Amino acid sequence: MTKHRNDAELTVTGMSCASCVGRVEKALRAVPGLSDPQVNLATGRAHFRIDTPETLPGAVAALAKAGYPAEPLQTRLNVEGMTCASCSGRVEKALAALPGVSSAQVNLATGSATVLHSPAVTPQALAEAVTAKGYPTEVQAEAGHHMHDHGGDAATLKRHFLIALALTLPVFVAEMGGHALPAFHHWLHMALGQQTLWILEFLLTTAVLAGPGRMFFRIGFPALARRAPEMNSLVALGASAAWLYSTVATFAPGLLPPDSRHVYFEAAAVIVTLILLGRWLEARAKGQAGDAIRRLIELTPDEAMVERDGQTRTLPVAELRPGDIVHLRPGERVAVDGVLTEGSGHVDESMLTGEPVPVLKTPGDTVTGGTVNTGAALSFRVTATGADTVLARMIRMVEDAQAAKLPVQALVDRVTAVFVPAVMALSALTFVLWMVFAGTLGPALVAAISVLIIACPCAMGLAVPVSIMVGTGRGAELGVLFRRGDALQRLAEARIVAFDKTGTLTQGAPALTQLETEGITSAEALRLSASAEARSEHPLATAILAAARREGLTLAPASAVAASAGRGLSAKVEGHALLIGNAAALAEAGIPAAPALLDRAEGWAMDGATPVHLAVDGRHVAAMALADPVRPEAAQTVTELHELGLRTAMISGDVPATAQAVGRRLGIDAVTAGVLPEGKLKAIRDMGAGTVFVGDGINDAPALAAAETGIAIGTGTDVAIESAEVVLVGGDPLGVARAIRLSRSVMRNIRQNLFWAFGYNAALIPVAMGALVPFGGPQMSPMLGAGAMALSSVFVVSNALRLRRAG
Repeated sequence: MTKHRNDAELTVTGMSCASCVGRVEKALRAVPGLSDPQVNLATGRAHFRIDTPETLPGAVAALAKAGYPAEPLQTRLNVEGMTCASCSGRVEKALAALPGVSSAQVNLATGSATVLHSPAVTPQALAEAVTAKGYPTEVQAEAGHHMHDHGGDAATLKRHFLIALALTLPVFVAEMGGHALPAFHHWLHMALGQQTLWILEFLLTTAVLAGPGRMFFRIGFPALARRAPEMNSLVALGASAAWLYSTVATFAPGLLPPDSRHVYFEAAAVIVTLILLGRWLEARAKGQAGDAIRRLIELTPDEAMVERDGQTRTLPVAELRPGDIVHLRPGERVAVDGVLTEGSGHVDESMLTGEPVPVLKTPGDTVTGGTVNTGAALSFRVTATGADTVLARMIRMVEDAQAAKLPVQALVDRVTAVFVPAVMALSALTFVLWMVFAGTLGPALVAAISVLIIACPCAMGLAVPVSIMVGTGRGAELGVLFRRGDALQRLAEARIVAFDKTGTLTQGAPALTQLETEGITSAEALRLSASAEARSEHPLATAILAAARREGLTLAPASAVAASAGRGLSAKVEGHALLIGNAAALAEAGIPAAPALLDRAEGWAMDGATPVHLAVDGRHVAAMALADPVRPEAAQTVTELHELGLRTAMISGDVPATAQAVGRRLGIDAVTAGVLPEGKLKAIRDMGAGTVFVGDGINDAPALAAAETGIAIGTGTDVAIESAEVVLVGGDPLGVARAIRLSRSVMRNIRQNLFWAFGYNAALIPVAMGALVPFGGPQMSPMLGAGAMALSSVFVVSNALRLRRAG
């Protein structure tokens, strides 16, 4: 990746020691035109200077020969001028044909391309290759987020449509009104004369084609010249054929047989006008399809109040840096990620988690850019800015998913590769057949034009990507991020969902869940226990202390604190001798256990909790149950998955008794417990096809990667998130059922779109050819074909928009 004019940088793979660094540097020094190579083992990057950009491929080749290949780069391109599946297919083919490109995925709905390529191929070379094919392309800026301005497109297309409509209406009324009302036809011809009327229609239609309709000819004919016809080519051919024939009939009628001297100016004008209408409606709908990610991009405020040099001033958010202290007023959006340093109050995190209830934040808690401070003055220290924020990573995940191709797209790609040439061939065949069997030039031309105009590769090209676009955007609103688009299809085909226990179905940390006492109040027992445990770092002690803080209890100082591994601890508090531990600790101290408390403790143990006993001055006075509490939503999650027809499983490294107890409580179908990460991996593989694994920890990463679909709890570790295909932004496991419902809705929507797109073309192209005429049916008008084609792509996009209410 070139940094400055003569400086370059590559990420090198395969290095593991200082010897590797030496070999890489030696290989780079041998490249002509390359100097001063510096390789960093920790970052895996090689920095060097090059005389010209042409030196870079030599460096890449030298690294590959030395056994340390450069890591491929991913480049995003913004591609203009794509209007149908044929266009996106040609762009993809042009990119894939370049040496060094390993994969290229083009998205018609977003007007973008994602290319994985060797560093020897510069991003600019990729853009130039696509531009040379007639699709102006630029490299997407890395710092920003690309969202094609469909709103701007819609405004332009609306203007073009209204101009075309104003010019077309007189032509349409003159021709079609005359057919509908013979009296109007006679009056018009008497008032103006046929020749004058045709000349006026010629002028108006020419204005339509040369003005608003110019876009079809400007793109369509060059594509024809490159032998790469696409949808604009079909429209340009159809409209220009109708215009040219009518022009000959108007100004050189002697060139045509007497019975073929008719004009079809209204067909040419109405074709362009109706297709502009369809393009406008389609662009407007596409703009709505991208609303979710656009709303995410717009969540961050432009300015923030920052402490700098002892003063508070308003600065652009782009100038914030880690360590800055930002002041947040009530009602303001958090500008970037940080840690609260002053104040406490509720923050609305619905954009992050999908949960509408604001979350209480106190000093030390994290705040996320884009969330809303509801009602208190807060201050926080900036921890992440720019592309490193949670919101920026969310947007990047959604964009990555939207750029991906689903396996179902393969069929569409095969058809669209030959669709437009096949339609042109069918149009030519139609003309020949009509001339042979009807023997009249006019109807033959009308039929050929109808075939060109009614075919709609747009609908086929948009059927899959626009559904992915809306579905992944809706997922982001619900707190479900698809890191890879193909996870949508695999998740819809899920058969069994397996969960990790700790941190996924449970809170991930022990808490005091039960407290029974004899001869002492619950508050006093908790206060004494917490006082004794105040300086212990044991997780169970932390749970007791947390419970005392929640109750607002005042702790007393403890002395003579002594811990016994596997038993508990003893201490003196306010003159009382305390023993806190398990039943064995009581027995060793010679303290008789209270039968009622011991029975309760044994019952808790059977349910998977850890019982802890308290003795004061040699008397057993309390029993506490400490357990990792099940998340409140866990049982509902399992229920909803069963309602979706899925089996559930739990795979945990916890002791079998605890795991089985949690499994029984939640109604999970199968429980595997006491396994290491390798055991989780084996359990996932044994489940076979259609597996989903949900986890949050480092030890879950192998299972997340091995499952057909891995779902990471967003509050978990970065390693788990990187290993998963789907991320639940919050810690709510209900997001699993939400994600599966959404994926099924998206796939159902895609099937509907594909059925419509293929069925539309399969049914109406034969009708346009005249299949109904031998049976007494009418010949299709090119105007009806234009209307049907325009509405076809609008239908596909509008159907996809229904996904905005899914989940």
